[in-house]
Amino acid sequence: MNIKDAMSCFTTGVTVVTAHTQGLDWGMTCNSFNTVSLDPAMVLWSVRKTSASHEAFVTAGGYMVNVLGAQQKDVALKFAQGTQAERFADQPLVRGIHQHPRLDGVIAWFDCRIAQVVSAGDHDILIGEVLDFGVQAGHGLAYAQRSFGVLAALDD
Repeated sequence: MNIKDAMSCFTTGVTVVTAHTQGLDWGMTCNSFNTVSLDPAMVLWSVRKTSASHEAFVTAGGYMVNVLGAQQKDVALKFAQGTQAERFADQPLVRGIHQHPRLDGVIAWFDCRIAQVVSAGDHDILIGEVLDFGVQAGHGLAYAQRSFGVLAALDD
């Protein structure tokens, strides 16, 4: 058993974080997304320092967090592997304020400006000020114990 086995017991939502920098779109599946502050609105996520997309994200100036809906497991898997071109192939997009890609069909999105990058072990934490956001009806995609699912309400 290792730390990843223990961490897999914690159920998270699933996001795809995207950025547009130097004329290219970047995206990766992420479950380290969280709220930092409500006033001002700030969120965070972390990226491994050895990730091929690390440099693009920390230098892009901002990013878009796309919260995936229950029917978007295929999107989560697509953005977890392959080249950036393969990840964005045939993916309907809407451009945010700073051209960061918003994936069509997500249940929520946050268009952010990077406020701070914090080094934490083998990851960098990207703290972003939310410049714009949106929500649409739907249930979120969940991830726990290395499997996708949805949360069901417990009876009171």
